[in-house]
Amino acid sequence: MNRQLRHSVALLCLLPGVAFSTPSGVATRLDTQLQTNRERYGIAGQAVLVAHNGQVLYQSASGERDPAIHAPATVDSIFTAQSMAKLLTSTLVMQLVDQGKVDLDAPASRYVPDLPAAWQTITVRDLLNHSSGIAEYYDRVDNRWVSKGYSGVAPDLAAALKVAAAAPMQFATGSRVQYTQANYLVLTALLEAHYRKPYPAIARERILQPLKMTSTSWGVASVPAQRAAVPYIGKDGALQPANEDPWPSYGWGHADLQTTVGDMNRFLQALAAGKLLRTATLETLWQPQTLSGGGSNFFSTGWDTTRSDGYTQVGHDGGTRVRARLAYKGTLADGYWVFVYLTNGSARNVWSSTLVESTMAVAAPEEFPHAVLSERLIAYALDDDAGAAHALRAWLRDSSGIAASELERAINSDGYAILASLGARRALKVFTLNTELYPQSANVWDSLAECHAALGDKETAERLYAKSKALAKPSP
Repeated sequence: MNRQLRHSVALLCLLPGVAFSTPSGVATRLDTQLQTNRERYGIAGQAVLVAHNGQVLYQSASGERDPAIHAPATVDSIFTAQSMAKLLTSTLVMQLVDQGKVDLDAPASRYVPDLPAAWQTITVRDLLNHSSGIAEYYDRVDNRWVSKGYSGVAPDLAAALKVAAAAPMQFATGSRVQYTQANYLVLTALLEAHYRKPYPAIARERILQPLKMTSTSWGVASVPAQRAAVPYIGKDGALQPANEDPWPSYGWGHADLQTTVGDMNRFLQALAAGKLLRTATLETLWQPQTLSGGGSNFFSTGWDTTRSDGYTQVGHDGGTRVRARLAYKGTLADGYWVFVYLTNGSARNVWSSTLVESTMAVAAPEEFPHAVLSERLIAYALDDDAGAAHALRAWLRDSSGIAASELERAINSDGYAILASLGARRALKVFTLNTELYPQSANVWDSLAECHAALGDKETAERLYAKSKALAKPSP
């Protein structure tokens, strides 16, 4: 594995004035976890950074940034981060909110001229949180992005917005969530209308240049070939080049970000330290949006947000390949963690949250027991030793650190993550375990039935679905 830059003097340049040290054994355990992840999921190349309270604890890379020429990945490799671009756009909007220049609950039409009539009352918050209900501005046609009426995507921002506006609203604004790139086109238009500059110039002037994010840009053409982590995708359990179409420059507010682990760390550290906007504003904006139909949106001002183990965890992915996460308990002043996990693809298309949680489990197991549970269940799913179930049951009973009221749901959720990344045969063990632990739960039997259905065992699936329905039926 390529470790030549880990724990080198170069790390001191990441955050001027901030020293770092690595707790005993953590670096070795993270090295092992990264190698385990590569072997489990067939990761081409990867770079990982873990920091706590501004202190870089770990930074390393392994694998190949370009398997075609066997070029090794390093911590300076530039990865295609795609939708992590939305974090920059969200931050630019949040800066205007912090300055009192934008009201999140005001209609976006107050700030963006000539929005379609059907969009006039949609709030800025609903656009940020993908709860607007507006349609997409392209479809996937023959493995390409194509806007209706054009041979490819629409030629400019105005044309792209017209394509989205020509389609009917997908649902009533604020009632549910549908992840749509077109939401961020409207936000791009908002920023350009306010600053009277193209979006890339705004992001450079207000984020990239002040933070010295010199390795961050948009579009693969902007990346030096000797540093590019070439994107791959898994197909039939093997890696193949992703061959992704470039996004037009007007789409850079939502996609095509290129970055490094160091630059993403600079960005998240600056937010946590209040260098881009006040932390009190951030903590307010990272509260969940209540949907009109009940329940909470899992986006908070555009940041993918979970609350687990007493932490608020915010961030974003770039599909299955990359993710950045900032986790804090109480307030940012009380302390925070940064996790950045960048890959250029995996044979199994492992979901990026699984990768981030694997580093959380190793770096701070007492702080993040749900991440530890995820890793334990993955290891169990892959372990063919008949005695593994007994050991896992004992650990769940005595040492998991997770409240009994949460355990069933957590195991079920991890079962679905395993189903997606390792397949139904492996996930079957986890779903079966949950039925043994919680035999009166309708939900766990329904999940086990779904797993059997994925394996093609229709008869067993139907029997288990019936069992689930019987358990769910209220007593007379």
